[in-house]
Amino acid sequence: MQTEKLYDQNAYLRSFTATVLSCEPIADPKKRADDAAYAVTLDRTAFFPEGGGQTADTGNLGNAVVCDVQEINGEIVHFVDVPLPVGEELAAELNWEIRFRKMQNHTGEHLISGIVHKQFGLDNVGFHLGTDGVTVDFNGVLSASELEFVEYIANRVVGLNVPVTVSYPSAEDCAAMDYRSKLDLKENIRIVTIEGWDVCACCAPHVTNTGAVGGIKILSAENWKGGIRVRMLCGLDARDDYQKRLAQTVRISNLLSCKQLETADAVERLMKQSQSEREETAKLRRALLDSKIAALLETDGNLVVFEDLLDPNNLRHLVNAGVERCGGVCAAFQGNDKDGYRYIIGSKNIRLRAWAKEFNGALNGRGGGSEEMIQGTVNAKAEDICAYLADQVNLQ
Repeated sequence: MQTEKLYDQNAYLRSFTATVLSCEPIADPKKRADDAAYAVTLDRTAFFPEGGGQTADTGNLGNAVVCDVQEINGEIVHFVDVPLPVGEELAAELNWEIRFRKMQNHTGEHLISGIVHKQFGLDNVGFHLGTDGVTVDFNGVLSASELEFVEYIANRVVGLNVPVTVSYPSAEDCAAMDYRSKLDLKENIRIVTIEGWDVCACCAPHVTNTGAVGGIKILSAENWKGGIRVRMLCGLDARDDYQKRLAQTVRISNLLSCKQLETADAVERLMKQSQSEREETAKLRRALLDSKIAALLETDGNLVVFEDLLDPNNLRHLVNAGVERCGGVCAAFQGNDKDGYRYIIGSKNIRLRAWAKEFNGALNGRGGGSEEMIQGTVNAKAEDICAYLADQVNLQ
C-alpha cells in the first residue's frame, strides 16, 4: 500500500492521524547520527521526506519521536526512537516551526532562482536547505550589483503577495510548458508556480503566497565550478540572522563609542592607529634590542638575560648576539616566578640538544630544538634559574 502524501495536499497541515503499516528495527542504529532505532511506514503522512535539496521533517508519532523521514524504493519510511504497534491509528504532529521556516526558505529560493533565470538566463544547478541556511548554485557568474538587483525585485514580489500554486500537469502539457528543473522528469511531475515569476518542478512543501516568505536576504556569493554559489536566508531565519548581526553591530558601536552605521569607519581608523602603533613599537623594540646587545659582556661562561619587552624574534636576535660573546650558553627568559618562564638558549660551543634534557629536568621545563638553539618553558624561580646556570661552567 502506497503512503498517501498529505503534505502534497496541504502544506500547512501540522497534525494528523495515521495507521501504522509496519515497524521494523533498524539493522545498525549505531551508524545513525540521531536516536532512531525503528523504521515505520504509515497509510498516510504529513511528514515530508528528505528530497529536492530539503531535509526531512521531524516531530512526534504516538509516543515516538520522528527523527528522520526518507523515501526508499518509493516507500516513505519514518525513523523513530521507540517501537510502534502495527495496525493502530496514532496521532502525529510536526515540528511546525522548523517546517514553516523551510517552506519560507524554499519558496524564497524559487523566487530568487526564477528571477535570475528570467533576467540573466542562468540555471539553478544545485540547491541545499539545511540547518545552517540555504545555498543555491548557478551556472554563471553574477556581480554584486546584479545580486542586489535580484534581491530587491524578490522582496518586491514578496510584498505583492503573489499566489504560489501547485499542479500536476499531464506529460503532454509538461512537454508544452516552459519550466525549470534539475532532473529529467517523465511522469508525476509536480509543478510549483509563483505567478508571473517562476515555474519549477519541485516535490517540497511551499507557502501559498509570497507574502508568507516574509523577506529575502542574500548573505554572500562565491565563485563555484565556473559559476556562482549564493548563500541566502528567508523569513524567520533571515530575521534571526539579522538579530545576531545587529547585536554584534551594537556591541562594536558601544566599544568604539560610535554610531551603529559608522562602525566600519571607526574600525578602519582603529586599524590605522594600531598599525602606526605597531610600527612605533617595532622601532622602540629595535632600539631596546640594540641597547641590550651593547650591554652584553664578554665571558668564558654563560650569559643569562631576563627580558619581557622584546618580542620572540628580537629575543632570538639577542641570544644570537650573546652566543658570540660567551664560551658557554646565552640564555634569555621571559615571564615571572608565579607563571613560569619561556626561554631561548643558544651556543656555538655546546651541543644543546642533549643538554636540553638535563636543563629541563633540573628546572621543571619542557622544550627542545637543534644543536645550536633550543626553546621551551620552565616552571622555576629566577634565582634558581640563575643559580643553575652559574654552576654550569664546564658544559663542554
